[in-house]
Amino acid sequence: MTFPTFTIKDFIDILLIALILYGVFRLLRKSGAENLFWGILVFIVTWFMVSFLFRLELTGALFDRIISVGAIALIIIFQGEIRHFFYRLGSRMGRVSQLFGTKQSGESAQVLQQVVISCSHMARQKTGALIVLSRRLDLSEYTETGERLDAIVSTRLIENIFFKNTPLHDGAMIIVKGRIHSAGCVLPISTNSSLPKHYGLRHRAALGLAEKTDAVSVVVSEETGKISVAHDERIVEVSVDRLLDVLTVALDVKQKEN
Repeated sequence: MTFPTFTIKDFIDILLIALILYGVFRLLRKSGAENLFWGILVFIVTWFMVSFLFRLELTGALFDRIISVGAIALIIIFQGEIRHFFYRLGSRMGRVSQLFGTKQSGESAQVLQQVVISCSHMARQKTGALIVLSRRLDLSEYTETGERLDAIVSTRLIENIFFKNTPLHDGAMIIVKGRIHSAGCVLPISTNSSLPKHYGLRHRAALGLAEKTDAVSVVVSEETGKISVAHDERIVEVSVDRLLDVLTVALDVKQKEN
């Protein structure tokens, strides 16, 4: 009995399949459909055994039909997650291009200073707030859910918008190209089950946007007055003293401008 030789080509083939399965697993886990992945994996293993190991032609043909239709159905159901996956892939390629002098510019230092000052005031007063600063990805899908303002970024305006019982204080403020584009905006809610229990809807909305876009969000907790920053699929608590530095790095802003 002869055994097929294992070559570097076979190793690369197995490695690529493993990476694809891992990518699908992460995609479905973020969508709250982790069990669906295991069901798909069992189906693929069964299909492989039926079609290639036991060579059952009729059953294999049925499995082939199911896989072709199922693949299209999964693309339709998870089109948002798939679009996000390819965006993240492109974003990582963009970071590589930044090493060769094509770095993207972010918001101005003056805008960040106004945001930081207002957040420090609201943190002391325990005024809840959710401020989004856009980067490369278009956020019109979310700005259209709020009230269009097109206003200059200032501490007084930010604090007035998030003042308790005002019409727009519950939604998110979105800053685009150094101006307050909209306020009272609705953001996607993250389904991440590992978030701390004390995080409210503002934190989940900030993380939800960070999971789908490259925007940077600042959250001021209404219960504790603590400040959190959501970016690159993560959300972390930061002190007022470090907020400016964190935003400067996340948004690629120069500390000093002429």
